[in-house]
Amino acid sequence: MNDTPRHTNRLIHETSPYLLEHAHNPVDWYAWGEEALQRAKTEDKPILLSVGYNACHWCHRLAAESFEDEATAQLMNDNFINIKVDREERPDIDSLYMEAVQAMTGGGGWPMTVFLTPEGLPFYAGTYFPPKDRYGMPGFPKVLQRISDFYRNERDKVNETAEQFRDFYSRRVRLGQMVPVRRVVEAGELDPAILDQATEKLAGIFDRVDGGFGRAPKFPHPMTLDVLLQHHLRAIKLVSQNMTPESEIRLVSQKMTDESEIRRAGQNMTGEFSDLEMVEFTLQKMAQGGIYDHLGGGFHRYSVDTRWLVPHFEKMLYDNALLSRVYLHAWQVTGNTFYRRVTEETLDYVLREMTSPEGGFYSTQDADSEGEEGKFYIWTPDEITAVLGERDSKLFCAYYDVTPQGNFEHKNILHVDHTVKEIAKQLKVSDATLRNALARGRRELYEVRARRVWPARDDKILTAWNGLMLRSFAEAARALDRADYRAAAERNADFLLSHMQDANGRLLRTYRDGQAKLNAYLEDYASLGMALLAVYEATFDTRWFTEARRLADAMIRLFWDDEDGGFFSTGHDHEALIGRPKELTDNATPSGNSMAVELLLHLAAFTGEDAYRERAVTILRPLAPAMAEHPSALSQGLLDLDFLIGPAREVAIIGDPAAPETQALLGVVNRAFRPNLVLASATPEDTTAQAAIPLLQERPQRAGKATAYVCQNFTCQAPVTEPETLAAQLD
Repeated sequence: MNDTPRHTNRLIHETSPYLLEHAHNPVDWYAWGEEALQRAKTEDKPILLSVGYNACHWCHRLAAESFEDEATAQLMNDNFINIKVDREERPDIDSLYMEAVQAMTGGGGWPMTVFLTPEGLPFYAGTYFPPKDRYGMPGFPKVLQRISDFYRNERDKVNETAEQFRDFYSRRVRLGQMVPVRRVVEAGELDPAILDQATEKLAGIFDRVDGGFGRAPKFPHPMTLDVLLQHHLRAIKLVSQNMTPESEIRLVSQKMTDESEIRRAGQNMTGEFSDLEMVEFTLQKMAQGGIYDHLGGGFHRYSVDTRWLVPHFEKMLYDNALLSRVYLHAWQVTGNTFYRRVTEETLDYVLREMTSPEGGFYSTQDADSEGEEGKFYIWTPDEITAVLGERDSKLFCAYYDVTPQGNFEHKNILHVDHTVKEIAKQLKVSDATLRNALARGRRELYEVRARRVWPARDDKILTAWNGLMLRSFAEAARALDRADYRAAAERNADFLLSHMQDANGRLLRTYRDGQAKLNAYLEDYASLGMALLAVYEATFDTRWFTEARRLADAMIRLFWDDEDGGFFSTGHDHEALIGRPKELTDNATPSGNSMAVELLLHLAAFTGEDAYRERAVTILRPLAPAMAEHPSALSQGLLDLDFLIGPAREVAIIGDPAAPETQALLGVVNRAFRPNLVLASATPEDTTAQAAIPLLQERPQRAGKATAYVCQNFTCQAPVTEPETLAAQLD
């Protein structure tokens, strides 16, 4: 039997699993680059740009239906120069042309299909096209023929559309024009009123039945939940200064620490949810729904329904990075161990299934296995009984709502609709008996599931996404005092700095099979910079702080817009494109500018350098109206604003980090959720750390004991040596 592929194209030389999937298509694919663009100009052919990613279900569908079809491929090869792009490797290409798709169609998504002039200007765009006319869409071969005829016979109209986009891209980079909105507050006002108005907006779109925001499909929005958590803390601090005993009791009673209390609040509350209640209700609903993997840990991409029941089954590194952080923060605020469990299960999933031997974090796991979406994750009652036996199967199926009729393709997505107490009472067993059966069931069913055909994994390592996950591990190491998380964070940080830079120290975007390539983007620099600061705060190894500051200074040199302010997404050394993106709005991940602002503000707090802060303010000030009116689109910007408004605290602890008295002081800082705080620590003799980190300078010990300094704008309160006194200063 001959297994030699019939076709092989240029994508065989790429490292992206998504591009390699198309390397044996009959399509004459190019990766994005000068060779393809030059051929389009030489032959005067339009470019067919196809953008997708490995975990995209409809991207695989389009490939199977059209790109593997000989007749369709022939149409593409005869009439177009065909370029395939992995959006995760090339967010610049994806961002520029997604704007064209949205402008032309009113929507967007992947796979993205854009037809370009040889100069790279779009003149027609869409997303998925079926192989034949259906879903109210023309078949892909018909689209190809029509576009080819249009390009040959109506060039004036093609050029007119293309020139409109040339003008569009030339005008879009000004900072104040990026998010046009009705003015709620005047640009330039950076005060708590913006945070208040933003949370009021969020309350207006909050789903009081199922948690979360908006309608189906429903996405997690972890940054938005962090905005509400931080606003809750701000409200407590402001109210507690002038509250009566009665109002203090009422405020404290808003904290819900039991899953049944949260469910009752959602069902029975007729008034408004508080900030904390919105966060807790949403976190509970998500972690009990099918969007959460109850056997293996970690979250799927989003829910196709409002109930969080049926997910799109792909798992993305960035979702799990951001969600593990917000669950960690919820645990720090409330003390509810449910949130800690979800945090640890999610991070343990990443260590087990998404970590390379070198310590890098992989990008995604696919939604499909054996050609079916979700097949890896779903169960029948008989399958569960075969593993657990009749008794435990009955308990397990009752708790996770597994039924003969099923809830997805006649099988069952595990989810939770009732508390342990309710199910135990219904089945007349003790709570402990049920909990033990559930724990055993999760463990044994995971082992059985691991013998199924696994979803494909995109094992490329992306700097920005690794930065997000690295930060989550570092924060969890601090808050939970998990040495294994601290070791994973240091290993990942060392991998990124060792493998994701060229010989000149220029950060790179992507790594796979021993090869790192592509100049890194703004989001890569900012994400890794913030992550390295988090690793420093978890380890107090000065190397990580020094590297974070080096990356921040390089970020300013490479990406800052001297004319209009803000950061471009691509560096000054990047290839010339039809436009230079400057992204300010957050999507599934924070925008490069919002992460850059966060990095600059933290460095300003560590170093006292106003130049860092001034650049951050330059970005935030024009966005004030947009942040107040569109909080979901600028959630990380709101978190940045909260830090800027402060009060941000600078804490320096001088002492032997292994000594119990130093650990006691560090515990006060680390256990609570203190988002507007930076932490530095060193021994009195560590002159290297003191030279690198101004916050540590001129901080002597008091009476030879470990000593803490709590400062604001480098003006410090009296140094303290007792944990209780430190807590009082911080609170």
